[in-house]
Amino acid sequence: MKRSYITMGLLSFLLFSCQSENENQGKSSGITSEKKPGKQLNISILWDLSDRIDPGKHKELPSHSERDIAILKYFADYFKADMDKKGAYFSKGKLKVFFSPNPTDRNINALASQLAVDLSAKDIKEKKLVYDNISSTFQQTGQKIAETSIQTSNWQGADIYRFFKNNVVDYCVTKDSNYKNILVVITDGYVYDKNSIGKKGNRSEYILPSLFSSLGLRDNQNLQSVFKAKNCGLIATRDDLDKLEILVLEVNSEENHKNDEDIIKLYLQKWFTDMKVKHFEIYNTDLPENVEKHIADFMN
Repeated sequence: MKRSYITMGLLSFLLFSCQSENENQGKSSGITSEKKPGKQLNISILWDLSDRIDPGKHKELPSHSERDIAILKYFADYFKADMDKKGAYFSKGKLKVFFSPNPTDRNINALASQLAVDLSAKDIKEKKLVYDNISSTFQQTGQKIAETSIQTSNWQGADIYRFFKNNVVDYCVTKDSNYKNILVVITDGYVYDKNSIGKKGNRSEYILPSLFSSLGLRDNQNLQSVFKAKNCGLIATRDDLDKLEILVLEVNSEENHKNDEDIIKLYLQKWFTDMKVKHFEIYNTDLPENVEKHIADFMN
C-alpha cells in the first residue's frame, strides 16, 4: 500500500514538474498556449478560536478542533488540485488562514504565519515546494494552533462583526479581476466581542442567545415572519461585497436550544444580503465527510 502511495505521489510530482517545464519552454520560445487557466483562487479562512473548540465544554466526537483542522486540510488539498489543473506557470492562487483580532499568544501568531500562501509572488521552484508540502503544513500547523489554544485556555475568539465592518475588503478582496474571492468563516454562529455591543432598534452588532429571548425569537413557530416584522438583524455598515463569496461552516447552537441555528442563519442571511454578497452558504456543524461535500458543492 505504501509503495502505491509513493508511486502516485511521484507520478503527480513528475507531471506537475514536466508541465511547468513545458510551459516555461513555450513562454521562452514565444509560443502562446491555448490553455485557459480560468479564475485564480483567492481563499481567505477566518478561524474563530473561541471556547467553541473547548473539549471540556463540547463533548461531540470528532471534536470541534478536529473538524476545523479537517476543513483546513480540505482547502489545502483543493488548492493543490487547482495547481495541478492550472500547471505551475499559470498557478497564481492565494490561500491564507487568519484570526481577527490577532491572537495575543506569540506561539499562535508564529504558527499562523505558516498558513499563508501567495503563488503570484513565487517562482517555479518555490511553487513546487508549496505543492509538495501545503496539505501536511496546513493540517499539522492547524493542529498545533488548536492544541495551544486548548492547553492555555486562551480563548481569543473572533470579532466577526468588526472584521466585516473594517477589514473584510482589505483582507479578502483583490482588485485583480482574474481572481475569485472566497471567504470561509469557521464559527459556531454566535457573534460577540466586547468591542461590538451596539444596538439600533432591533438591529445589533452581535448575535447572542439573550438577544433571541428578548426579541421573542426563540422557539417561535412563526420565526421568519416575526423576524421580518420586528426588523431584526445585524447592523450593516457596507454594501460593497458583490465581489466576495462567503461560506460559513460549523454553526453550532446551544445544546438545549438547537433551534437557535435557524435564528443564526436568518441573521447571517440578512446581513450578507444587506452587504450585497451574491453567493453565500451557511452550514451547521457536521461530520467531516459531510462538510467536505458542502465545501465541494460551494466551490464548484
